[in-house]
Amino acid sequence: MIRKIKTAAIAAACCTVVGAGLAGCEGDSMADGGLFSSGKPKGDLITGTEKIEVGGKSVNVSCAGDAVKGKPVIVLMHGGGDGLDKLAATQKELSKDDRVCSYDRLGAGKSDPPDGPQDFSSTGKVLTGVLDRIAGDGPVVLAGHSLGGLIAARYAPDHRDRVKGLVLMDATPPTMVEDITRAIPASAKGPAAEVRAQNLAIFQGQNPEKLTITDGKVGSAGNIPVEVIKHGKPYLAAIPTYGPRLERSWSAGQRAWLALSSRSKLSTAPKSGHYIYLEQPEAAVKAVQRVTAKVAGDG
Repeated sequence: MIRKIKTAAIAAACCTVVGAGLAGCEGDSMADGGLFSSGKPKGDLITGTEKIEVGGKSVNVSCAGDAVKGKPVIVLMHGGGDGLDKLAATQKELSKDDRVCSYDRLGAGKSDPPDGPQDFSSTGKVLTGVLDRIAGDGPVVLAGHSLGGLIAARYAPDHRDRVKGLVLMDATPPTMVEDITRAIPASAKGPAAEVRAQNLAIFQGQNPEKLTITDGKVGSAGNIPVEVIKHGKPYLAAIPTYGPRLERSWSAGQRAWLALSSRSKLSTAPKSGHYIYLEQPEAAVKAVQRVTAKVAGDG
C-alpha cells in the first residue's frame, strides 16, 4: 500500500511538472489574433475572483493589489492538475506591493473545459485574452510553476511587446518527453513503468486541459529579466532505479531555460521539492519581486 501511494505521489508530481508540454515547434506558435487579439482593458479592474469571457469560454480570474503606474502586472500561472486557488497565499503576499492576478486555464479549476484537444497555440490565445482584460497594453511579469512555467516560457518569445519579465518555478523542462523516455526505458518494470506510462499518456493529451505535449527548442524572449528556480530536495530520485537519471535530466532542463534571455539567473530552493511556492514561499516571492522591480526600472 505504501508503495502504491508513493508511486501515485511521484506520478502526480511528474505529471504536474510534465503536464506542460513543450511548444516551439512549427505549428505550435503562440501568436494569436481574432477574438483573442490584444487591446485596452475592458471594464473596471478586477478585485477578488471573477469570471470573464475569452473566445466564448468562461475563464476564472482572480486579482488583488493596487495598480501602480510604471509597474507591471504580475500574473501567476498554476501547474498541471492545479488551479489558481493553490496560488492564493502567494498572490496575497505579492499584492501587498504589486498588482497580482492569476487564472484557471481551460479545463482547470473553475474555468470552462476546452471543446476539444488543446495545443500551445490555443492555450496561448486564452492567456492573451486574459492579459487583455487584466493588463491591457501594459507590461506583465509571468510567474509560472511547473506546466504554468512551461506555458509562460513558450509564450514570452512571441509576445515581447507585453511580457517583460519571467519567473519559472521548477518549470517543466523543454525536452521533458524525451527526458522521460530516455530516463525510464520501455523495458522498465514496477513503479517506474507506471510513472513512464502515466506521463506518456499525459503528453498525448490525457489530462484535464486536454493539452498535447511536445518537446521544442528554447526561444529568445529578448533581454528581459528571468529567474529560474529549481527544487533542492531530489524527490524524483525516489523513483526506483531510474530516479537519479531523471533528476539529472530535470536539472539540465532548468539550465536550458536560461537561454530565454541574457539576463537569466538560476537558483535552487534547498528546502523545497516541486512545489517551491508552498514549501519555500519566500524564495518564490522574492524572485518575483526582484524581477518586477527590474521591469519597473527598465521602464
